[in-house]
Amino acid sequence: MRKKTSLTIVERAMVLVPEFKDRALKLEHQVVLRGQSASTLNNYIRCIALFVIHFEKLPEHVIEDEINEYLVALARDPNAPSRSSFKHMVYGLRYYYRLLGMNKKAIALPSLKQDTKLPVVLNRQELKMLFSAPTLLKHRIILTLIYSAGLRGQEVINLKISDIDFERMVIHIRQSKYKKDRIVPLSSAMVIGLKKYLSAENSLVWLFNGKEPDGRYSVKGLSWVMRENLKKTSIAKSINLHSLRHSYATHLLEQGLNIVTLRDLLGHADISTTMIYLHVAQCQHITPHSPLDTLYGKALHKQA
Repeated sequence: MRKKTSLTIVERAMVLVPEFKDRALKLEHQVVLRGQSASTLNNYIRCIALFVIHFEKLPEHVIEDEINEYLVALARDPNAPSRSSFKHMVYGLRYYYRLLGMNKKAIALPSLKQDTKLPVVLNRQELKMLFSAPTLLKHRIILTLIYSAGLRGQEVINLKISDIDFERMVIHIRQSKYKKDRIVPLSSAMVIGLKKYLSAENSLVWLFNGKEPDGRYSVKGLSWVMRENLKKTSIAKSINLHSLRHSYATHLLEQGLNIVTLRDLLGHADISTTMIYLHVAQCQHITPHSPLDTLYGKALHKQA
């Protein structure tokens, strides 16, 4: 007997308002043409689908007062774990209206303040504790590699064996966020562990084999590795997998790396994103002085 499959939120919206199917397709094409990620597309379409289901009509047919009432209710929802649902809805609707050339409706939506939370960073002792926690070599390699190269979760699962260049001591990260390639240094401390791991694994293409349909590891799997091994430590900070990337960036700044080079290593499109780490890095303070004082050495000779 065939099991009944429940409709997704997007499918329900299409059944309720058939015209939404055309809008969703148009939205998908625009996201692809702009080179934005699949997760961005899914977030936008899902939010707009929820909006369509609520009003039982397309967003362009909903008046401003009704939109504001809906958004206020969403922002005040006690069941929402954070304001993320509200924010995603505003971003999705703004994108939708601009796509249809309805800029007035897009501008009328509430403006959103950027979060000012500083990234949580692990200190060196905490990192050593975390890296010694895994019993499986694979898990230890995953965690240390992320920190050693400042990788995003998606970048880790996309790494192929051929992207690790042991001779040139670099890692080639391909088509990451913003559809950009970049090269980052391969830590000499990682080489022994990586070679030992590769000799024990039967990897043919992907650096980390997993249960995804194409044989890759999953980002959820990476997060699980982080969570489970974190439990074995005494680290009390509220951290996640991305905290390893934050720690990488902060520690490089503290070791004297300039902000422009760090931006390139992290693959940021805008240097303002990288500058958040200046607020958490404990960099050595230099006493204000005139550059003339050091032009001819440590100090100037007094003139008569």
